Amino acid sequence: MTDLPFATTLEVRDACLCMHVQRAARALGRHFDEAFRPLNLTNGQFSLLMSLNRPEPAAMGAVAEFLAMDRTTLTAALKPLLRRKLIRIVTDPKDARARLVQLTASGKTLLARAVPIWRAYHAAIEKDLGRPVAALKDELRQLARSR
Repeated sequence: MTDLPFATTLEVRDACLCMHVQRAARALGRHFDEAFRPLNLTNGQFSLLMSLNRPEPAAMGAVAEFLAMDRTTLTAALKPLLRRKLIRIVTDPKDARARLVQLTASGKTLLARAVPIWRAYHAAIEKDLGRPVAALKDELRQLARSR
């Protein structure tokens, strides 16, 4: 067995882009979870509900792709929203084997209440960063597409 030197741990800690992005994502997630707590909503649920805010019901595959998650994870994430009657799953009229997901009236109402919270927290984060985040978002999108 070969032990890695502790210096390698420090190197990865300081240089690993993946680790830095994961840590930042967790911290952001905690901030938004706290912000959405009065609505009994998590940041992940907000993102999922927002992905369903569209004129027509969404195919499960399209939602999974939009959120960069696999269908099994998506199915698990939908369950609490179904129990709260914030979404409904319906059969695709074009293909009886396929399922579509859509917001209910309650889901739309909750999402509308969450958006001002999201806007306020998002503005505060941009202010804390001291610069607009458009370039950062572009770089992260580029990373996501290239791998």
